[in-house]
Amino acid sequence: MSYYEKFLVGMTELLIKSGLVSAAEVQSGKPARGSKKVTPALTADKVPALVAKGAPASRNTPAAPKFRVGQRIRTRNINPAGHTRLPRCARGKFGTIERDHGVFVFPDTNAHFAGENPQHVYSVRFDARELWGAQASSLDAVYVNLWDDHLEPA
Repeated sequence: MSYYEKFLVGMTELLIKSGLVSAAEVQSGKPARGSKKVTPALTADKVPALVAKGAPASRNTPAAPKFRVGQRIRTRNINPAGHTRLPRCARGKFGTIERDHGVFVFPDTNAHFAGENPQHVYSVRFDARELWGAQASSLDAVYVNLWDDHLEPA
């Protein structure tokens, strides 16, 4: 399946799992007789504002950070079969924690319906040469937002 087909299938499964629609309704494309109506209904004119606002992925869950600003880290060298927010070019590389953004949903598990697994997200600074070798400028750096589970102490 293409990326968009996977997205559509995942969204449909979430709608069914959450009880917003039934599998029969998805199959027929019509609401079941006697199904509850959302009040107020989401109308087309309200969609742009809702999309612009988005749904926050931040969580107020108490979670102790595993790393601190200024700490050297190494990214894990993982190769999952599915989704990960850890770029391939940054796997197994050394960087420095520049900022702790707080606690957010971990997309690597959430995308696979394995739970939100909230954890700290850090802005990690990588020297460009760490990622791309000697041909990269020694003056350049790349910042990547990564979750606790992507990192280990250096």
